[in-house]
Amino acid sequence: MHPTTPDGRYFVVKGQLWRRSNPALPDEERQHWVHDLMEARLAVKEAKASNDEDQLRAARASVHKAKVVLGERGPVWWDDGSPDYNRHKAINTPYAAWYLSIQPHLAS
Repeated sequence: MHPTTPDGRYFVVKGQLWRRSNPALPDEERQHWVHDLMEARLAVKEAKASNDEDQLRAARASVHKAKVVLGERGPVWWDDGSPDYNRHKAINTPYAAWYLSIQPHLAS
């Protein structure tokens, strides 16, 4: 399991923040879009394997659409005015102290 920031907005993979899905989405809606996202990711893989650029473009658009609806891309799902640090290195954000506290080997 990847660590999640204390405010629940991001999880961390290899030191990089990734925006989590909007927790306010109803479970049924979330499941629908997660299913669509998985299908779209499979379509990306298949398009790459077949070297079909049109199929790849369409599949990537489907991935993007699902991620926007889930809140992982596009406008942030929180409303306190905090900036988005999606895809930023945790140590270069206000989450640095928290991240270093859970990764003590990085502090030295």
